[in-house]
Amino acid sequence: MKTFNFDTLLQKKLENPEFRKEWEAQDEEFEVAKEIIRLRIKAGLTQRELADKAKTSQPAIARLESGNYRNLSLTFLRKVGKALGVEPRVKFRKLQKS
Repeated sequence: MKTFNFDTLLQKKLENPEFRKEWEAQDEEFEVAKEIIRLRIKAGLTQRELADKAKTSQPAIARLESGNYRNLSLTFLRKVGKALGVEPRVKFRKLQKS
């Protein structure tokens, strides 16, 4: 079976302007997901343990960590953050002209 290096494959795909636009549109969701995963692992928690501490379900944590969680609320991020001993911060920035 032939294997691929993810970074190499991604760089090739990013040469396609349509793919790049869609990839970049997901960037913020993936950043939140990566940060939650990093914090959970640092705390030595499983998804189930984090869910219990945040009073939510393990599938909800899995969706959050997937980067595909739609309609993510600040209330939910606060619950998860509190369980991890952190708080979310949101900021606005000027739109980039395309």
